[in-house]
Amino acid sequence: QVQLVESGGGAVQAGDSLRLSCAASGRTFSTFSMGWFRQRPGKERDPVAAIIWLTAYTYYADSVKGRFTISRDNANNTVYLQMNSLKPEDTAVYYCAADLDPGSPGYDYWGQGTQVTVSS
Repeated sequence: QVQLVESGGGAVQAGDSLRLSCAASGRTFSTFSMGWFRQRPGKERDPVAAIIWLTAYTYYADSVKGRFTISRDNANNTVYLQMNSLKPEDTAVYYCAADLDPGSPGYDYWGQGTQVTVSS
């Protein structure tokens, strides 16, 4: 079992920055990758960014490339999402997720989500 706790969400103005954190506990030594997803009002949950835990290889959705940065702190089992130049369309509930088994589709564990609201 892996427990994920997100923090760092809030209400900001367009152009501002936020940093989301996701602290993992439990069977974290088995983590293959971690990702950030978001669910905007009335929309499905979409991938935002992901990082391979051992290699730090990263993935970004086109909509956030150049503005968001995912990183990880191995010692503290924490993954971050630095969000710069925020836009109103970034408003969503942001979730972090952990994938322990690259051989099976999808992520295995999810956090409870943190709200990000960007006003114009």
